[in-house]
Amino acid sequence: RTMAVATVNLRALTSWVGIARLFAVVLSCLTFSLVASTGHFGGPYGTWCMFTWCFCFTVTLLVLLLELLELYPLLPLSWDDFTSAFSMLAALMVFTSSVVFPATFISSPCSSSQCARQAVATTASCLCFLTYAVEVSLTRAKPGDISSFLSTVPGLLKVFEAYVACLIFSLLDEYNRESGLMWCVAVYSICFIFTLLIIVFTIGRCLTYVPCPLEKMLVGYNFLAMLMYLTATVLWPLYSFQGRSRPDPCGTNCWWNKHLGVTFLTIFNLIAYLVDLVYSTRMVFFRAP
Repeated sequence: RTMAVATVNLRALTSWVGIARLFAVVLSCLTFSLVASTGHFGGPYGTWCMFTWCFCFTVTLLVLLLELLELYPLLPLSWDDFTSAFSMLAALMVFTSSVVFPATFISSPCSSSQCARQAVATTASCLCFLTYAVEVSLTRAKPGDISSFLSTVPGLLKVFEAYVACLIFSLLDEYNRESGLMWCVAVYSICFIFTLLIIVFTIGRCLTYVPCPLEKMLVGYNFLAMLMYLTATVLWPLYSFQGRSRPDPCGTNCWWNKHLGVTFLTIFNLIAYLVDLVYSTRMVFFRAP
């Protein structure tokens, strides 16, 4: 009987991508440790920030261990697609937390030791976002390379579009009173579901079973999604603010602020789908020989 010998791939730690992941592990651990030491992270925003840092720390550490021990080929998924999608998602999540946490929990003037720890945690979170952004740039596919779809610009944009849709869902409030707003919610939901399915099927290596030209199907989907978001960009602010002024006072959970946030996020996703359509069209119809 032969015994399996575990191999250690030190390049998983010494390459530029590995170094970026090591920094992400250290910085995310430092961030949630400092915030936890203050004991002041209650409420939905604080819970989200803590989940973000802990989630990114855990998954990044798991990725490092799997690559160090070369165990990732045993997993039934496309490893390059998974790591590319996760690094993009982690960058977006940590960026959001780096903005939300200080805006919610740090007050001025900042003179106490608790506030100092919160400020250091915010700085560490910002640096953690930069490390994930560096990882995204290092693992992004070169022009003409489509071996890993989620590492291409359209693939990374798919992750961005799904994440922005999740942010929109978190801000939705009072949309049942108008048919135009209900159409916008339908647009967000339909596009999110299809985009998420594309990401999951890509990671799970299931797109090869689709009985139609996949690249052209994605171009068509991006075109339809862009048109749907274009209608939502017009209808959401029209039905949300027409004949309704901003309440005074308007706190954190004020409907006006939430609807304004949805308006800007809708515009962001419209731009993302437009750029996605342009890149996808170039990849499919204007390939270099």
